[in-house]
Amino acid sequence: MIEKKSLRKKSVVSELDVSASRAEAFEYVRQAHQTETAEDYVEMIADLITECGEARVVDLAANFGVSHATVNKIVARLNKEGLVTNRPYRSLFLTPEGERLAAECKERHDVVYRFLLALGLDEHTASLDAEGVEHHVSPKTLQVFRKFLKKSAP
Repeated sequence: MIEKKSLRKKSVVSELDVSASRAEAFEYVRQAHQTETAEDYVEMIADLITECGEARVVDLAANFGVSHATVNKIVARLNKEGLVTNRPYRSLFLTPEGERLAAECKERHDVVYRFLLALGLDEHTASLDAEGVEHHVSPKTLQVFRKFLKKSAP
């Protein structure tokens, strides 16, 4: 009888371990989703400034395929978070923190993209997939991608 109780306790404990591990994984994904939009926007603002000399709400709306109202709402949040500055009817600018985040996102995107190409994906698929993967890859995994790319470089 004692052995059965002991086995049940072990079973419950291992189920709790599995549940905790799943919860940790889902929490990681939830955190990534929370930062994904901010990262996409600061990266796009940086790209627009580089390519066009300025980033405007209308340009962001066109690039993301969303309404001006949606962009204004997200820009207001980015402003509140200290990533973007703007004035009504003027261009958007990245703060030093926004520039740092944009550079970090661009580098992460580039690593994922190059890794997917190294695995044999075509450029179009690698570009599309990198856009999603870049937000959900851990720093540890990114480091492994970098090592792989370094080893596979000619």
